[in-house]
Amino acid sequence: MTSVAAEYEHMDIQQQFNDGVNNRWDADDWDNENSSARLFERSRIKALADEREAVQKKTFTKWVNSHLSRVSCRITDLYMDLRDGRMLIKLLEVLSGERLPKPTKGRMRIHCLENVDKALQFLKEQRVHLENMGSHDIVDGNHRLTLGLIWTIILRFQIQDISVETEDNKEKKSAKDALLLWCQMKTAGYPNVNIHNFSTSWRDGMAFNALIHKHRPDLIDFDKLKKSNAHYNLQNAFNLAEQHLGLTKLLDPEDISVDHPDEKSIITYVVTYYHYFSKMKALKVEGKRIGKVLDNAIETEKMIEKYESLASDLLEWIEQTIIILNNRKFANSLVGVQQQLQAFNTYRTVEKPPKFTEKGNLEVLLFTIQSKMRANNQKVYVPREGKLISDINKAWERLEKAEHERELALRTELIRQEKLEQLARRFDRKAAMRETWLSENQRLVSQDNFGFDLQAVEAATKKHEAIETDIAAYEERVQAVVAVAKELEAESYHDIKRITARKDNVIRLWEYLLELLKARRHRLELNLALQRVFQEMLYIMDWMDEMKMLLLSQDYGKHLLGVEDLLQKHALVETDISIQADRVRNVNRNAQKFADDTEGYKPCDPQIIRDRVAHMEFCYQELSQLAAERRARLEESRRLWKFFWEMAEEEGWIREKEQILSSEDYGKDLTGALRLLSQHKAFEDEMSGRAAHLQQTIKQGDELVNDNHFGADKIKERIQDIQDQWAALERLSAVRKSRLQDACNQHQFQADADDIDTWMLDVLRIVSSVDVGHDEFSAQTLVKKHKDVAEEITSYRPAIDALHEQSRTLPPEKADSEEIQSRLAGIEERYKEVAELTRLRKQALQDALALYKMLSEANACEVWIDEKEQWLNSMEIPEKLEDLEVIQHRFESLEPEMNNQASRVAVVNQVARQLIHSQHPGEKEIKAQQDKLNTRWSQFRDLVDQKKESLSSALGIQNYHLECNETKSWIKEKTKVIESTQELGNDLAGVMALQRKLTGMERDLAAIEDKLGDLGKEAEGLASEHPEQGDTIKGRLAEITGVWDEMKDTMKNREESLGEASKLQQFLRDLDDFQSWLSRTQTAIASEDMPNTLAEAEKLLTQHEGIKNEIRNYEEDYQKMRDMGEMVTQGQTDAQYMFLRQRLQALDTGWNELHKMWENRQNLLSQSHAYQLFLRDTKQAEAFLNNQEYVLAHTEMPTTLEAAEAAIKKQEDFMTTMDANEEKISGVVDTGRRLVTDGNISAERIQEKVDSIDQRHKKNRAAASELLTRLKDNRDLQKFLQDCQELSLWINEKMLTAQDMSYDEARNLHSKWLKHQAFMAELQSNKEWLDKIQKDGQALMAEKPETEAMVKEKLASLKTMWAELESTTQTKAKCLFDANKAELFTQSCADLDKWLEGLQAQLQSDDYGKDLTSVSILLKKQQLLESQVEVRQKEVEELQSQSQALSQEGKGSEEVDGRRLSVERKFRSLQAPLQQRRDNLMASREIHQFNRDVEDEILWVEERMLLASSTDHGNNLQTVQLLIKKNQTLQKEIQGHQPRYDDIFERSQHVLREDSATAQLIRQRLAELQSLWQQMRQETEKRHGRLSEAHQAQQYYFDAAEAEAWMSEQELYMMSEEKAKVRGQSSVAMLKKHQILEQAVEDYADTVHQLSSTSRGLVAAAHPDSERIGMRQSQVDKLYAGLKDLAEERRGKLDERFRLFQLNREVDDLEQWIAEREVVAGSHELGQDYEHVTMLQERFREFARDTGNIGQERVDAVNQLADELINASHSDAATIAEWKDGLNEAWADLLELIDTRTQILAASYELHKFYHDAKEVLNRILDKHKKLPEELGRDQNTVETLQRKHTTFQHDIQALGTQVRQLQEDAVRLQSSYAGDKADDIQKREGE
Repeated sequence: MTSVAAEYEHMDIQQQFNDGVNNRWDADDWDNENSSARLFERSRIKALADEREAVQKKTFTKWVNSHLSRVSCRITDLYMDLRDGRMLIKLLEVLSGERLPKPTKGRMRIHCLENVDKALQFLKEQRVHLENMGSHDIVDGNHRLTLGLIWTIILRFQIQDISVETEDNKEKKSAKDALLLWCQMKTAGYPNVNIHNFSTSWRDGMAFNALIHKHRPDLIDFDKLKKSNAHYNLQNAFNLAEQHLGLTKLLDPEDISVDHPDEKSIITYVVTYYHYFSKMKALKVEGKRIGKVLDNAIETEKMIEKYESLASDLLEWIEQTIIILNNRKFANSLVGVQQQLQAFNTYRTVEKPPKFTEKGNLEVLLFTIQSKMRANNQKVYVPREGKLISDINKAWERLEKAEHERELALRTELIRQEKLEQLARRFDRKAAMRETWLSENQRLVSQDNFGFDLQAVEAATKKHEAIETDIAAYEERVQAVVAVAKELEAESYHDIKRITARKDNVIRLWEYLLELLKARRHRLELNLALQRVFQEMLYIMDWMDEMKMLLLSQDYGKHLLGVEDLLQKHALVETDISIQADRVRNVNRNAQKFADDTEGYKPCDPQIIRDRVAHMEFCYQELSQLAAERRARLEESRRLWKFFWEMAEEEGWIREKEQILSSEDYGKDLTGALRLLSQHKAFEDEMSGRAAHLQQTIKQGDELVNDNHFGADKIKERIQDIQDQWAALERLSAVRKSRLQDACNQHQFQADADDIDTWMLDVLRIVSSVDVGHDEFSAQTLVKKHKDVAEEITSYRPAIDALHEQSRTLPPEKADSEEIQSRLAGIEERYKEVAELTRLRKQALQDALALYKMLSEANACEVWIDEKEQWLNSMEIPEKLEDLEVIQHRFESLEPEMNNQASRVAVVNQVARQLIHSQHPGEKEIKAQQDKLNTRWSQFRDLVDQKKESLSSALGIQNYHLECNETKSWIKEKTKVIESTQELGNDLAGVMALQRKLTGMERDLAAIEDKLGDLGKEAEGLASEHPEQGDTIKGRLAEITGVWDEMKDTMKNREESLGEASKLQQFLRDLDDFQSWLSRTQTAIASEDMPNTLAEAEKLLTQHEGIKNEIRNYEEDYQKMRDMGEMVTQGQTDAQYMFLRQRLQALDTGWNELHKMWENRQNLLSQSHAYQLFLRDTKQAEAFLNNQEYVLAHTEMPTTLEAAEAAIKKQEDFMTTMDANEEKISGVVDTGRRLVTDGNISAERIQEKVDSIDQRHKKNRAAASELLTRLKDNRDLQKFLQDCQELSLWINEKMLTAQDMSYDEARNLHSKWLKHQAFMAELQSNKEWLDKIQKDGQALMAEKPETEAMVKEKLASLKTMWAELESTTQTKAKCLFDANKAELFTQSCADLDKWLEGLQAQLQSDDYGKDLTSVSILLKKQQLLESQVEVRQKEVEELQSQSQALSQEGKGSEEVDGRRLSVERKFRSLQAPLQQRRDNLMASREIHQFNRDVEDEILWVEERMLLASSTDHGNNLQTVQLLIKKNQTLQKEIQGHQPRYDDIFERSQHVLREDSATAQLIRQRLAELQSLWQQMRQETEKRHGRLSEAHQAQQYYFDAAEAEAWMSEQELYMMSEEKAKVRGQSSVAMLKKHQILEQAVEDYADTVHQLSSTSRGLVAAAHPDSERIGMRQSQVDKLYAGLKDLAEERRGKLDERFRLFQLNREVDDLEQWIAEREVVAGSHELGQDYEHVTMLQERFREFARDTGNIGQERVDAVNQLADELINASHSDAATIAEWKDGLNEAWADLLELIDTRTQILAASYELHKFYHDAKEVLNRILDKHKKLPEELGRDQNTVETLQRKHTTFQHDIQALGTQVRQLQEDAVRLQSSYAGDKADDIQKREGE
């Protein structure tokens, strides 16, 4: 044991070194502790120590689990699971095989300490030295000591017994050295294995593999392992040890492949190898011995099986023969029945006699078996029920009865066959008559003479019906023949096939006649149907001739309505044609049935029918074509007229909108501008809607043109005209929108700037205040108000930034104006001033508030300190314990108050430091107050600590005295309890009484002992603190110690006196404890507590699961207690034992009830948990529903359009949220319903919740939809009201203009007149606004009747205002005109003259543009002039009306007419120049546009030329395919661009026809374009060819690369050295797999050949890469040839390995067979008597004979196979030779055992034969002695008779004497062979 301790100390050197290294960091003289190098060293050492500890923990945990698994236990955490000591005790029990003291129940620390103490005490008893280790270390989970304890256990129980003797000095080494030496011996000679320690020598895994290979070479191919692949080596060894050796995988490769593996972990794992391999040979020897014993039993079973086999065979023959004899299926002919009768006679004379002999032999065999079993003193074999001799005899009797019954049946069948022969002859006679009649009628029915018209065919039909009537009457005679045949068939006539054939012939003739009759009927019906079809065709052809005349009409309509009328009529005609289509199809379908080329009867030539059908089809198709052509013409006519009608409508709308867009009114303020902008947006929306319709109409016109419609020219002109008008309208719309937007932005900027100025003035007044408050409350109020103001100022910054952004959106001239810039600068300056004042005021308020807070807190703290100091200064420490406890309680309540005050003092200090740091004006006052408070607080804390220390000291002494008194009383009380048990006896009653008195005594004693230890420590502390009371304190402790020693002596004496009763007492104590635990557990489980929350439910479930675990832990205790109780109460009848038995029965009942109660409680808690989960989800769902109901109930209808749209969006978002929450609510409802379906205990409440939630959810969904509908209705109403309000504002504004009567001055009269004309035009254009509002109002009233009153009121008001505005406008127009007609006329003429002069100057310009842009600008100006000319033309026309009015008034009529005529002449003279200038501009634009198009085309071609002439052909298949796609795209793009290229050259002809200076330049550019175009097409085609060649090459490279990759992969597989894992099966699988692979290689030849042909094709076609392709193909061919060679080589290796595994399997099977035979040959059974030994000898002779014959043959076959493999130079020849030698050795041993057993059985036979003969002779002697008569005779006759009997008796005695002498000679011979008891027994038998 000393060596084990030394070994453990040696193994801890590294750990102690690490501890020493760690401790030196604490040295006082260590310099520069923060050095980076030393810090790194410290962290590295710490990391290594932690890593080592982790590895040891994992290894020891797995080691412990490998042993605990024997008792179905397991640990997960080594430190935690060993703390309670239970697993430690079980581990020691498993390792030692001994029973340790039962672990103490309970989970308290004291219980854990006690259990660990038991384990440690056991180790001490085993002489295991545990230094500096106590139970508290394990319970506390000390990592290092826990690992040390497990290592000590491993040393003691796993390593200590290892010892190896060396050959030189025979000395014994230590356990570790012995294990190391064993490893070195086992791995000697292995390469790369050098074991010199248990750390680094194992790092590469080679040592582990070597150990396994040494003992199990079949598991590892050691030569293939590489030292560099450490991880694989380790993983391989660990997996093999776990899978094949059953060794737990204690280590992982990551634990070993480190710089310094853990030595203890490796030793722990290597020890498992040592123990496993040491037991292998012993287990093999034991197996052979068991086999010999089993052989004897097998031999006995074979003899029994032989009898049962013979009996079964005989019984089976009897039963089969009975079945055959009972078979009544005789031959169905007269000759056959006669032959069966002869076969029956043969059975009686030939087959039956041998079976009778076999029956007698079976009886002899049974007698022999029973005799042998009696001789061997075995239980006599009795056959099973059904195989007795009596059963065989009964079966034989049933066989003879079956013979008699079969003979009678054969005689009866013979008579029946003779009758059937007569009936068959009668059938033949009648069948011949029927056949003749049927043949004659068939010839009659086969004739066809129907006629060729409808009337003739109908007459032939009637004649055929008469023939059918005659034939039907002959059916009864045919049925008579069939009846005779059926009678023969019912009687199973032997020649029934001939009869049936004759009958079938008659029936066939009859059926053939019926078929001919039916066929003739069918032909008649076909002829009749065909004639009817021809008649229907004639009717249809007449109708189609009539319809053709209608469809050839040339009337297509003169207008849209006429075309529509013709289309309706044509639709009716088409309907008639479609109706006739079904009729035509039916007729054709019926006729087509007769025109098929299929074989069969044809009533007419099919070609005639097809001609008629084709003619009718042609006529109908012609009719359908005529109808379609007429409809197409009508449709074209309708499309043309409809197009003209729609274009006229669009033109009217465009002209109407042009007048509206020409207005110059952009609004006087923001409201007016926004209203105009809104109107313009509405116009744009309307315009965009009309644009789609216009484009659709134009598209229809283009389609007509493309279809070459007869009105194509007119359509083109109309489309061009409308497109020009639409473009002009779009330009006007864009100009007006831009101007309206600028006006809105300007008005909006001014309004926003005014709002910001107003807000800044208000805020500036607030932040300029100097009021900071007079106390803390007022300061806080001001800070809160200031915070709101500061947030408002900060949030207003985006508004100012928005104002800047808004200014940038103004027109540049407005945005850069001085007014705008100065306004923005002023706003920025005022905002900065406000922000600065805000910051200053915030700082002032914060300083004031902090000062007020600090002063308030400081005053409060000083008041509290004053109060508590007065109490402490007046307090004195009392001497009584009660007074001390009162003061202690007051101190305990003082501590939390001090903590609160300390936090307040800290707050005061922090605030003071902040104020001082921020340079507060009252800095000195703050500093003084802070110092004062800190001083007072420090003094107060010192005073409290002083008082507390005095109080604690006094309390300690008093508590010590009190605990001493209590402990002393406790010990005396327990002493009295122990003394009171002296009177009790040692029987069960006394033990039970003792157990009741000493309940809990052990726990109390342990608690008292702990208490004494605590008192000792406390006494030492108090004596050192109070030396003056030291003697008193130690004296009290000495008194208690004396009392404790007395009690222990008493307890020890009592235990000695109890003796054996202690075990019974322990059992009763355990029983009480278990029943107490059972009652507590049942009470806990039977609790009626139901959880009210989810947390409670989960807590109760967890507690309940803990109870289950506790029940499992007590299950083993329960079983042990039951076993102990059965042992104690077994065979006892005392009342106390009966009571104990009842307690045990009650314990069983309680244990079973406990499980049931737990299951019931578990079900209840699970349902409650599910219910609480449901309630949690229900609360969430109800929260959703409450929120929804609140939102739905508090949503009001908005009163503005913006608010209405916002409310709708909000409601839609709300409904989206509802949709998102619907899944959760539905989940709650589904969960609730599932709980109700499962029968939850709260099903009713769950159902109520589910119904409530479901109803509320549906109600909310309906309410939300209804609310959304009402909001949309309200939005429509608000939109209508807003439109009404805008129109009302506009009318009021215009009313002011219309009521303006300031036109008295003549100087502005004309301008006012013109303005009023524009005003009237504006009114006329906005009349649609009113009409639209009226339409919207009518629609709104129709959809929503509830708004009718409000809408009608608004519409009436608008109508009245509009009428008043129109009336006022007309009145003003009349007044203006009447005011000064002459002045207006003169002014108008002057304005027109002035305008005409300006126009003439513009028309004389010769500027027609230098490029396309300038020409476009000039054209726009020209269009503007033309529009002005149209307007001025109206003014010129109006001059005529004005001149007429002036002429009527007599105001200078001649002058007026002259001026008017002058203006008209000038106006007309400018019309031609205006048109001439327009034509010149159009021509100039056409030339410039053509030049632009040519330049664009040249640029386009040059861009594509780069791609077409590219030399990048790709370097892999993907890029080549991508380039091909790009080239194809380019070709398609060129093809698609061809029409544009052709269009340019067509246009060039028109351009070049005109004489122009640029004609030569255009021709040059066209020639350049044509050249580039041709070059681009050629380059594209060339590139396509080059890319195709590159694609072929890259495709070949890709296929070749895939082939090389596949062959390389297969080559790697061929070269792999995979070995079979499961011997023969794996070898076969590998062979099959290789065959599949070989087949795949052979199949791949097609791919290689295809590649070869592809390469040859490319080379033959002179591909640019021909050389490279040829080289690549040669590589592929070489690789494929190499792959085939590898396949052949691998096939040979696999065949060799398969033969090896076959040999291995044969050797294993033969060795197993030999081992089984050795069990029989090595049996020690010599027989119990003469019969037994005789049976054994016979059976063993058979065994020896069978073994010699079979075994020698199998051994020779295996030797032959092994010799073949060795001669073939197999790679494993050495192993094969070893297998062969081992097999031959085992066979020789078996033969030797057989000879030995034969000799032993012969000797045993002689001995038992002597015993048998001696017993028989003795019985005969006794029998003769009994038969010797006592009578001497009464007379002469009797005497003579007696004399004769006596003579016979003497002769018998003489013969018996011979036997006795022979027996004596055998006895002498046997005595010389035997000695001891056997010799004495032989002599005794001889003496008898």
